[in-house]
Amino acid sequence: MSACDICGVLRGPLVNNGIYDEKRTAPFRFDVPSPDDVVSNGLHSSKLGLKANIFDSKSSRVSSSVVGKNEAVKVKSNSKRSDSSYDSTAKDKHTRMDEIIFSKNLGVDAPSGSRTTGDSSASMPKGRLDNMDQSSGAFNLKSSGKSSSFMPKERNNMVDDSSSSGNGHETHSLSDNLRDISLAAKSGHSNDTSHGRANLRAQYKPEKWMLPGKAEDSLTQLNLAIVGHVDSGKSTLSGRLLHLLGRISQKEMHKYEKESKFQGKGSFAYAWALDESAEERERGITMTVAVAYFDSKRYHVVVLDSPGHKDFVPNMITGATQADAAILLIDASIGSFEAGMDGTKGQTREHAQLIRSFGVDQIIVAVNKMDAVNYSKDRFDLIKSQLGTFLRSCGFKDSCVSWIPLSAVENINLVAAPSDVRLSWYQGPYLLEAIDSFQPPTRDFSKPLLMPICDVIKSTSQGQVSACGKLEAGAVRIGSKVLIMPSANIATVRSLERDSQACTIARAGDNVAINLHGIDGIDVMAGGVLCHPDFPVAVAKHLELKVLVLDGATPILIGSQLEFHIHHAKEVAKVARISSLLDSKTGKVTKKAPRCIVAKQSAVVEVILQEAVCVEEFSKCKALGRVFLRTLGRTVAVGIVTRIVEEQ
Repeated sequence: MSACDICGVLRGPLVNNGIYDEKRTAPFRFDVPSPDDVVSNGLHSSKLGLKANIFDSKSSRVSSSVVGKNEAVKVKSNSKRSDSSYDSTAKDKHTRMDEIIFSKNLGVDAPSGSRTTGDSSASMPKGRLDNMDQSSGAFNLKSSGKSSSFMPKERNNMVDDSSSSGNGHETHSLSDNLRDISLAAKSGHSNDTSHGRANLRAQYKPEKWMLPGKAEDSLTQLNLAIVGHVDSGKSTLSGRLLHLLGRISQKEMHKYEKESKFQGKGSFAYAWALDESAEERERGITMTVAVAYFDSKRYHVVVLDSPGHKDFVPNMITGATQADAAILLIDASIGSFEAGMDGTKGQTREHAQLIRSFGVDQIIVAVNKMDAVNYSKDRFDLIKSQLGTFLRSCGFKDSCVSWIPLSAVENINLVAAPSDVRLSWYQGPYLLEAIDSFQPPTRDFSKPLLMPICDVIKSTSQGQVSACGKLEAGAVRIGSKVLIMPSANIATVRSLERDSQACTIARAGDNVAINLHGIDGIDVMAGGVLCHPDFPVAVAKHLELKVLVLDGATPILIGSQLEFHIHHAKEVAKVARISSLLDSKTGKVTKKAPRCIVAKQSAVVEVILQEAVCVEEFSKCKALGRVFLRTLGRTVAVGIVTRIVEEQ
């Protein structure tokens, strides 16, 4: 500290030698954890990469100007800031500018384990910095608290700013959008970034190769989730279909039969075609979502065989969220159907609610094990009556629900019309015919690339990393540049695999494994998002949701700790605010600031996550805007993201 020669007031040191000195006290600080914090807190290195590359709004309250690619970057700190390191008395008497000149790489000490690029400014891609230098000699990053000072140019232009304007701690409900705009205008925080982001997306034009040709892809891909209560025969049905349609050879089937009989589980032979792990075979249950493929007359079907046990519902959410349509399998045995419909332990109800929340509106209710009830029409009608009422309450339309009695073990009504006289009372389609009757799903080929990462495959010996998932929008090909969020690193596509077969181009709707080049495996994680470099997704931890509390769920209070599921990510969340209760039919506000939410109520709530996730508002991207809240092993609420709340 030095004293003024005239008035004697203490003030911060001036740094005018053009070199950043770590021993001197800077007039502001970056909110970046030190290496000691990393050791004491045990933070994951992939999460640190985000914090090192993208500073939050609290640490970006400086106005900076990027002068040129090879020139120094000057950051000016105004002494009028009350949160700076200057003495408060000097604020009224002295108005001066302290200049801290950083080197080309900004000289910021990143935490250990975080990834840095040698010739880029704070993880900003070099090409992006060049473009900024060429387009404008001094691109000013305003310190409005809305975006990071060191994020890529496109990310600053497209940060979702539909949150509160930042004057005070006031938060707004969905009905206060107009007031948000006026408050933002008064406080100088406009919503131009949100509109600019929408405009940029609207102006996006896909290249020719991104759109499917008329001759290619004669079979439309259909992602089909098979869900239902535990032991209803999901894996057996999947294995039986694969065998009947030639995807499993007779030799392989003989091997499964021999191995299952050796372990005393002869009836599990077809299930073993999908339950490949030793633990799954030993316990006799599916634990993860198994993926298989077969072709029908109309579709190339991707089977998503989901676990039915209540302990593995999170795995079911992770895999089945990719579904375009679903088969809800019901065990027709006496007592088994009733167990699945039980409000506390049955998974039939929960799976049906989750499937509808995934956006699936086409469903086949396959009543399996009809041989156990001698193909009784009365039993089938009873199941149809009771379950049909529940499905209507979930939002399924009768015209979009098909009811099919079958037996997977006896191969009745699967790929051909039933010849058994005991099923002569049924005149509807068989299972494969019902699958072909599904309406084809719509694909967003013309939108920017977007793929939530479901799984990551790392090869330590070859130093390769592959991101797996379903392309929700856009297209990708070998050699394409992609942006990995939330680490904000750019990689190059080395190779592509679709349905375990090498390919050169993958488009929206395809399940692919993308082998990446030029990125560390620690920066690619399940729950992240692979997207277009010019259209990064938002990363946030404070969200506003519109939720529906499910039947039988415990009340949700302010401060409740919940499991937050969104696409393939899972985080711990705390309910920070319950804004209002909504009418379930009209959506209008019925009560403001309620104390709690109980079963069957809809509400607008705010949640704060323990760590930030990749997210978008549901109105902009459905795949990244659907959320599921769970606690104590049960799904208590489903909903959508209505607003990304800016951290204050």
